[in-house]
Amino acid sequence: MQAGAQAPAVDFRRDIQPIFRQRCHGCHGEVAQSGGLRLDNPSDAMKGGDSGVAITPGEGAGSLLVMMLQRPLGDGGPMPLGAAPLTGEQVRLLARWIDEGAEWPEEEPGSLQIPDPSHWAFRPLAKPSVPRVRDSSWVRNPIDSFVKARLEAEGIAPSKQAEPGTMLRRLSLDLTGLPPSPDLLEVAANDEAAYGQLVARMLASPHHGEAQALHWLDQARFAESDGYQADYIRPFAWRWRHWVIDAFNRGLGFDQFTIEQIAGDLLPGASVEQRVATGFHRNALHNREGGFPIEMDRVERTVERTSAVATVWMGLTAGCARCHDHKFDPISQEDFYGLYAFFNTATEADIDAPLSGELEPYLHRRPTFERKRAELFRRFKVPEIQAYWERMILAASMDANTEIEPIWRILWDLLLFELDGGTETVRTAVEERSAKQQDRLSSYFVRNVAGGYDFPTPDSYKDLDFDGLKQEFKELEAAFPQLTQAYTMADSPKPPQTRILARGDYRRPGKPVNPSVPRVLPPLPAGPADRLTLARWLVSPENPLTARIAVNRIWQQYFGAGLVSTPDDFGSRGEPPTHPDLLDWLAAEFLESGWDLKALHRLIVTSSTYRQSSTVRGDLAERDPQNRLLARQSRLRLSAESIRDAALAAAGSLDRRVGGPSVRPYLPKGATEIGFGNFVQWPQSAGADNYRRGLYIFRQRTLPYPHLATFDAPDGAQVACKRERSTTPLQALALLNDPVFTEAAETLAERVAAESGPADEERIRHLFRISLAREPSGAEAARLLEFLRSQREILASGTRSADRQGGTHQSDAESRAWTAVASVVLNLTEFLTRT
Repeated sequence: MQAGAQAPAVDFRRDIQPIFRQRCHGCHGEVAQSGGLRLDNPSDAMKGGDSGVAITPGEGAGSLLVMMLQRPLGDGGPMPLGAAPLTGEQVRLLARWIDEGAEWPEEEPGSLQIPDPSHWAFRPLAKPSVPRVRDSSWVRNPIDSFVKARLEAEGIAPSKQAEPGTMLRRLSLDLTGLPPSPDLLEVAANDEAAYGQLVARMLASPHHGEAQALHWLDQARFAESDGYQADYIRPFAWRWRHWVIDAFNRGLGFDQFTIEQIAGDLLPGASVEQRVATGFHRNALHNREGGFPIEMDRVERTVERTSAVATVWMGLTAGCARCHDHKFDPISQEDFYGLYAFFNTATEADIDAPLSGELEPYLHRRPTFERKRAELFRRFKVPEIQAYWERMILAASMDANTEIEPIWRILWDLLLFELDGGTETVRTAVEERSAKQQDRLSSYFVRNVAGGYDFPTPDSYKDLDFDGLKQEFKELEAAFPQLTQAYTMADSPKPPQTRILARGDYRRPGKPVNPSVPRVLPPLPAGPADRLTLARWLVSPENPLTARIAVNRIWQQYFGAGLVSTPDDFGSRGEPPTHPDLLDWLAAEFLESGWDLKALHRLIVTSSTYRQSSTVRGDLAERDPQNRLLARQSRLRLSAESIRDAALAAAGSLDRRVGGPSVRPYLPKGATEIGFGNFVQWPQSAGADNYRRGLYIFRQRTLPYPHLATFDAPDGAQVACKRERSTTPLQALALLNDPVFTEAAETLAERVAAESGPADEERIRHLFRISLAREPSGAEAARLLEFLRSQREILASGTRSADRQGGTHQSDAESRAWTAVASVVLNLTEFLTRT
């Protein structure tokens, strides 16, 4: 700039807003360590929080605002994390802006920036043309054309095709979550016809539904307990998981898969299975702690359901707009509560959802059970004492100032937190209750109150043997076949009016709102706005988000990262797609196929892009270290569940039953003591249940199963669209010492001895074939033979160093030596990795 030239005026949006965004802490625009200073809007900024006026025109660098923004960052750091302190240039810009009058253009309150709605994810979906490539010999389907065109533009050649054994194992692990069965080891996976048959066989396998369910359960924040301190269990949560597995296996289109989970109960003539699907919403955390306000918990669950649907199907962080307009995306607070309104009118409903074979014996024996129960209840005067208990706790709930013994308030609180819908049943007149409501309340009363608490009864009931009643009822129930239940949703008969909650506080309802979708997206169709309308809108051709998000997450399964590397955020703070035309082509193709998930999986795994070798290339180490250009396949550490499944499968001990209740396999001693107040119980499963797939391990939120937690399985507290893959010393210790893996090594050694000849070399070959789906190299065989000889010598000398590999099945030195060899193979990086 020439001497004497005047500097251009400071532009608020260009120069000042980025500084404010850098220093904001949390969702509400507060500044770290600033005594309540806010930068959402001019009125809050001018007030300066607790420190007085922050912006005084003319004070420049001496303004209180500048001094506060230069304070050291708090322990929590600013938002976004990792922001640096103000630079000298930033201080000068702030000072000039203040001296120039601190002009702040009018904006919507609570909004630092609203991006252009032409953001790539919000654009209408149109199917791009498949690009032409110079060398088409590598191209097997349109996916390859998009990838090859990008590679040719970068001057990079794709990798060669993976070896047949590697390809077979990759395909099996990706499509079924399990290593290939021995009968497939001779299949030539490099033969095109044979490869197509393999793909068809694995997509038709019932284990394909299990593999896909594992990914969906992460997104659905599936768990089998409430969370929070007491963490009450949900004994029938597995019934929704059973539906998910079945839905994938029968090829339910993703559009119907969506509609049934969001609003299956609202479909005309909804079946039991369609109602079971709404269990997606019941995965929300539920706080039943004493003293926690009921309405606050209801609002929190509704907020969580709203945020989950927005993340899973729309890829938006809509929950950030609960308390104020979204800071970065065009989602206002009113938009959020418009979505919230769809779920605010829903209520929870538990239904009978019997599996095949349950209903006939139940109906046959039901009359006998009802007769015996009625006789038992008459003998112990249950109807009378239950009616008395109901009157007293209901009176205790009405008025805190009522003269009543404290025990009745305690018993009311216990009913509230221990029986879903229990308080609503008590408030309903007996003649208006359903038979199921009355049965559940009476069963709760006998099991938990009579014989469980010393509650005061009239003199005429004092001699009753409540403990005897409880024991006899327990035996009667145990002898009667029970029906499986399911946790579902239904429309509330008395829906509340939805209002915007000021700062997200349930105690501060404001402006009423109707169900609606974010204004940046296409509007809802005309007609009633309910959950079913929302579900159908999500999978309508006009909605640009759902198809893009779905194909991106499925792509992520096969390459470790999606074409958009932030699968839970397609907003302005997310990463743009590396191959935008490929993403849109896949999304449009998905729509045209009728949302056919299996067709999408088949398209990806039959491409040359998928079949590339995963060998790391030196020429790409600096140019593309994260493999975003897809010039090779990615090496992916198996999921926590698949590591355990693969070890059990190699050993031949995996129980391959599909669906059904969860199991509780071996848990280290003392683990349950971590839970609050000894509430966590872990009755270990018996027999074959200990060897079921990891998908079926009971998911307790406050006590994650140690192996799953060690290998990065999510805890079910929130939506997880992508798992982390960490590498820690604890993982190596678990694989070497966890009884599941030491026993698997024993059983694998026994299997190798039974299925192959006595020669060591032959056994090594067989061990590799059933564990890694390939032959060992000469060097690998030599190293293992040397290790086997050293183990034999150690054991022959009487030292016990190899005994740590032993277990219950073997006692002689030869067996223990082979167990050690099997353990080595189960701990190979190749065994734990999909290459």
